[in-house]
Amino acid sequence: MLLTDVVRDRRVLFLGGKGGVGKTTTASALALAQAQAGRRVLVVSTDPAHNLGHLWQREVGDAVVPLWRGGATGSGLLDGVEIDPQRTTDAHLAQVGSTLRRLMPEHLAAEVDRHLELARDAPGTHEAAVLERIADAVETGLADYDLVVFDTAPSGHTARLMALPETMSAWTEGLLRRRDRADKFAGALSGLGVRDPKAERDSEIRRTLLRRRERFERLRAVLTDPETTSFLLVLAAERLPVLETVELAGTLRGLGVPVGGLVVNKRSPDGAGGLLAARRAHEDEWLAVLDDELGDLPRVECELLPGEVTGADGLERFGAALR
Repeated sequence: MLLTDVVRDRRVLFLGGKGGVGKTTTASALALAQAQAGRRVLVVSTDPAHNLGHLWQREVGDAVVPLWRGGATGSGLLDGVEIDPQRTTDAHLAQVGSTLRRLMPEHLAAEVDRHLELARDAPGTHEAAVLERIADAVETGLADYDLVVFDTAPSGHTARLMALPETMSAWTEGLLRRRDRADKFAGALSGLGVRDPKAERDSEIRRTLLRRRERFERLRAVLTDPETTSFLLVLAAERLPVLETVELAGTLRGLGVPVGGLVVNKRSPDGAGGLLAARRAHEDEWLAVLDDELGDLPRVECELLPGEVTGADGLERFGAALR
């Protein structure tokens, strides 16, 4: 299967790899090509070091903005959004705090606020908040668009993020088991005609946890469905990017996330002579390693360009090399 076939036939596309290899450019070029083919596309940046706005030479922020339209008769369109991790975390904690203050006894409100403030910088808080936004984007993408393309953060962060739906579901399942006894007790009291506010509150917490578990299970089902989702790995033909790519591919496959192909970017041109010829020979050595480890995946190679890729025209030219 060609890489273009992978993109054309999917509804959700993730691009990942080491920082600085051209993930944002590749994500935007693929998204634009699909929009020009008549699809409604949303490109989402989850990388805190956002480059989407610089690439498109316009303001792109935490709300969806139009990036490209197909004209008066064209049906395709491309929208973009950059997820702001700090704003997302603040909104996530505010929502959690509102729910907890409503469910917990009034005299514990200050304690709830104190714990939420401590949680703000706790390990995993930002990732959990961003995961909520990814779930939102997937749901919005499947409902309102033909394709949603995620430009992800560097490899390690992305690997942790892809593992979170399963982790969060397991964590929520543990909390639900703890609530079973309270629910049974509430049911017994209700049968006797006795109202127990604490048991009722516990039941509402259980319903909230169930909704959360169902959402993460839906997200995981999408991420692991090879007919819907594919993960493309972007890299340079150098030691660290190749090794990180092999490691990330193994992690994704272990999580059940389908890996659809490889994009080798900034390839030294063939037949250029001198320094570039020496660099290309060195790159060939690392591509041989890539073949040994991931030779089953479709791969495209994009040669190093003389200038920067910006705007729709530049992305269209770059996208031609991805076909």
